[in-house]
Amino acid sequence: MNDVLVALADLAGIHFDYWDQNGTQVPTSDGTARRLLAAMGLSAETDDAARETLDRLLAEAARRALPRWLILEPGHPSHHPLARPTDGGKLVLEDGTEMPLAAGAVLDLPALPLGIHRLELEGDATTLLVAPPSLPLPEPGWGVTLPLYGLRTEAEGGFGDYADLARATEGLARAGADFVGLNPVHAGFPSDPNAFSPYSPSHRRRFNTMHIALEGARLNGGGALIDYPDTRLRLRVRLEDEFTAFEAAGGDPAFEAWRAAEGASLERFATYQALADRHGPYWLDWPEPLQHHGAPAVTEFRAENARAVLFHTWLQWRSETQLGHVAQIAREAGMRYGLYLDLAVGTHPHGAETWSEGAGFATGVSLGAPPDAFSPDGQVWALAPFNPHALARMHFRPFAETLRRQLRYAGLLRIDHVLGFERAFWVPDDRAEPGAYVAMPRDALLAVVRIEATRAGATVVGEDLGNIPDGLQAELAASGVLGCRVAMFEQYHHGNFRRPEEYTEAALASFGTHDLPTWVGWRRGRDVEVRHEIGILSDEDFHNGLDWRAGEVRGFDALSGAEGDDPDPMHRFIGGVRSRLVALQLEDILGLTEQANLPGTVDTHPNWRRRLTVPAEELGGHPAVRRAAEIMSDTGRNRVGSE
Repeated sequence: MNDVLVALADLAGIHFDYWDQNGTQVPTSDGTARRLLAAMGLSAETDDAARETLDRLLAEAARRALPRWLILEPGHPSHHPLARPTDGGKLVLEDGTEMPLAAGAVLDLPALPLGIHRLELEGDATTLLVAPPSLPLPEPGWGVTLPLYGLRTEAEGGFGDYADLARATEGLARAGADFVGLNPVHAGFPSDPNAFSPYSPSHRRRFNTMHIALEGARLNGGGALIDYPDTRLRLRVRLEDEFTAFEAAGGDPAFEAWRAAEGASLERFATYQALADRHGPYWLDWPEPLQHHGAPAVTEFRAENARAVLFHTWLQWRSETQLGHVAQIAREAGMRYGLYLDLAVGTHPHGAETWSEGAGFATGVSLGAPPDAFSPDGQVWALAPFNPHALARMHFRPFAETLRRQLRYAGLLRIDHVLGFERAFWVPDDRAEPGAYVAMPRDALLAVVRIEATRAGATVVGEDLGNIPDGLQAELAASGVLGCRVAMFEQYHHGNFRRPEEYTEAALASFGTHDLPTWVGWRRGRDVEVRHEIGILSDEDFHNGLDWRAGEVRGFDALSGAEGDDPDPMHRFIGGVRSRLVALQLEDILGLTEQANLPGTVDTHPNWRRRLTVPAEELGGHPAVRRAAEIMSDTGRNRVGSE
């Protein structure tokens, strides 16, 4: 890169290189730098354009008396030398209260309340992130992670709904669990019957209507695997019938109050859903006049299709009402943390969130990962990243609102791929240029997490697995954000596992995750077998993989006393780790072999489609669940008052 492009890329936060897993330095090409700058809204197509953009950004920085954001502590006055004297300005608190600021060379701020406020000085705005320095560590406890979609047996059919979740939560609470963990329940794509991955959402501030429980009815349709297209179609028909009955009965004042409180953001989302019913699930395929929420054609459509928009508004109300009921059941049953929800790392680039809230996102790029031994060509996740510069201009409110929506119902929140707080790997959509890392405003994002978690009285878990940037885990710990410790990965070297007392205290520990084999599957090398069966592994790699797994199993058994498929020794091991929280996977408790999701597959493995073998209402009293709860009690994790 020439000097101008280097300076601009550096100012924008684009890394000049990275080191791959083979220890090779991979430089960022000129073409990649220009594409990523364009994704940020920074023109650099030519050297002249890059020079003009650089000059503009440098002039803006030189004009500012304060940085774009400051991180302050609630209840403490603060003093800030200015880069130059100002004629004064104003402080605007989160609630809209305004205070004048005196002129001078030093800015004196009073003690401020928790929240996201802003300063306005001579036309420039500075965000004030007023956050506690750290979140408190949670009380020790345990919980169960389960597949919401799978909370129906083969005999019951359909897919799990929020009523099933309520029944499962109530039973698990009686057994002593402190939380129930779910994959993301973000809004999906109802008009695409095959789009059901919870980690590729349409909108992370809205909820999945696929799990709405019908009034006095349940969908059937059995089989070992969920038939999403058929079940979704029948669910939609029933929901439309219920909406017609709702209208005929005169509606509900609670719905109208909720709708008014949600405002324009909800209206935009519901409009998107109505448009998707007409034109398809992804806005990139729509007629060009409809591809922006503020276009006149969209306004006209909304007016002409008011009932369709209202229907999708009502579906969101139903989803949130039912999910809120589950959270209430968890609290009333004595769970310490209740629901443990999951925030996906990104959103679909052509879904409702980018259409209706697009100003905060980078365009023309996807989140992904650089090439490694498992993905020689790298990974492209088809998820739109937040644009760090747009986030700063918007006072980080899109991120705060995304957290806040989940924390309405969650006492625990998992942030998927929290490594993205430090840096994110962006890949151009057409892959004509390779990807590169982009720096993210880590300290500001962590401050927003502390603000929103403090408001909600919640605990936050950051999924810190993989290629971890230096220093990130220390910063997470300093903020009180728990890490993830997955026992099957906690090895000093092959087969030499970390002892329970050596686990990180500020963490949530588990044996595996939804992306990994179950306890039984791990022991049998089932994940290795499946990769061989579908052609991912050669015969040689298959046999080597099984040998490697056998060595791991021997090492874990030697440490835990495990023998065979019985999960009790593994549960006792997990219950005894030093980490404050532990999660048991329901598939492990029930002795299931197949895993929920096999990363790197779409159509060759039945991801997110497997049903459980025990009805939701029977889980709390099931002998295997009771046995797991007894082990958690023996390890000192059961709360007082559980059965």
